[in-house]
Amino acid sequence: MTGQPLPCDAAELGTLFLFEKLNEEQLARLCREGRVERFAPGYVYREGEPATCFYVLLDGTLVMSRRVGNDDVETNRTSQRGVYAGAMQAYLTGPGQTRYKGSVRVTEPSRFFVLPAETFASVLREWFPMAVHLLEGLFYGAQTTQRAIGQRERLLALGSLSAGLTHELNNPAAAAVRATSALRERVAGMRHKLGVIASGAYRRETLATLVEIQERTAEQVSKATPLSPLEASDREDALEEWFDDHGIAGGWQLAPTFVQAGLDIDWLDRVAAAVDEQTLEGAVRWLNYTVETELLMNEIEDSTTRVSSLVDAAKQYSQLDRAPYQVADVHELLDSTLLMLSAKIGPRIEVVKDYDRSLPRVPSYPGELNQVWTNLVDNAVGAINEAGGAGTLTVRTALDRDLLLVEFRDTGPGIPPDIRGRIFDPFFTTKPVGQGTGLGLDISWRIVVNKHHGSLEVQSVPGDTRFQVRLPLTAAEPDTPGTPGRPEPSTAPEETS
Repeated sequence: MTGQPLPCDAAELGTLFLFEKLNEEQLARLCREGRVERFAPGYVYREGEPATCFYVLLDGTLVMSRRVGNDDVETNRTSQRGVYAGAMQAYLTGPGQTRYKGSVRVTEPSRFFVLPAETFASVLREWFPMAVHLLEGLFYGAQTTQRAIGQRERLLALGSLSAGLTHELNNPAAAAVRATSALRERVAGMRHKLGVIASGAYRRETLATLVEIQERTAEQVSKATPLSPLEASDREDALEEWFDDHGIAGGWQLAPTFVQAGLDIDWLDRVAAAVDEQTLEGAVRWLNYTVETELLMNEIEDSTTRVSSLVDAAKQYSQLDRAPYQVADVHELLDSTLLMLSAKIGPRIEVVKDYDRSLPRVPSYPGELNQVWTNLVDNAVGAINEAGGAGTLTVRTALDRDLLLVEFRDTGPGIPPDIRGRIFDPFFTTKPVGQGTGLGLDISWRIVVNKHHGSLEVQSVPGDTRFQVRLPLTAAEPDTPGTPGRPEPSTAPEETS
């Protein structure tokens, strides 16, 4: 937006805190190469436009804002003379400094001193070469340090997740190995028992009946309903009495297996009716092998299914073989993250999922949102552990106007008010030295706000801390950096001074 041109007064520039140390020649050059413009109420420049000018307020009121979803969120409002905005980093030679990172508008007719970005960069390098070198070093050094520590933070998170995943995979894998070994023994016993039965005095009709009972038994095992400990104990006692009454030794060993398979006295009576008294024990023990093998195969199936589910969750979490930008279901992302962190969460923390499953899928970078979920869950677990290690983590999704809300609530001690405004600052951490880099929330803020044009806020009182992520439900393809409503590479929020 172009304002109304006005004469430039070097003496007036000299009254501003930004230029008060300049000499007359330098002030004259600023007036010669810059200009004064009056802007009517409205936008001076918009976020995402090429950063062509450096603006200094002479009089009036300016409002700075950032684009969040479909809304402009006000970040600063001031009438202080000399505040500046615009192409503040024009003296930097690095990439990504060519567009305005926020919008500036005026609420009343306001005058600005306007300096082209090229001139601003030139005068800074000529007049303050040492300061420019220091600022460049500070800016790029901070960027390099932040990238290095961010990478380290991701590696630490990956290591923690890998350890948790290994632990989670080990349990079902070990169970499958044990069940396979036991199954081999049971099958061998079944073959031996089958040989004994075949060589015994069994009629053809009896064998056919036993095979039929065996088939029905296998079906019964797959449909068995879990019993309470008290119900299972009562049924085991009843089966033991039945075995004793029919002269079958070791009934206390057989009864738990039959009860686990959902078999009862009626089933045993049908077996007894199919054979004579001399062959009953052999038939029962042969059918016991059938029950055991079915139970072991169920255990193997459950274990391998668990392994497969963990692998699927790991792929979902890492977004392996998926486009970085896609329309995703946040509930799938949340579930995969919680599963990957289940070992770290531990059994003393109750996880409550309060999901609104009717919410639509959202355009996003799922891999990076998983990083946000990881950081927020990790912080919640740490807070609960500070309060004694037992508590509740509630993950809630809901529709908040035209935004999708994801809330992480923990019952930890809360965030003190005096530091609540600093928790999103880079390198700020309350954890002991070596346990935190202070970049988890900063990275999360950048991913949510800068890349997804959403918002990340915190509300906290002792026993109830809530981190709230809001994401826009719609967005265009991310093809033009800085375009409102589209994800863009992470950049620091613009400030005025």
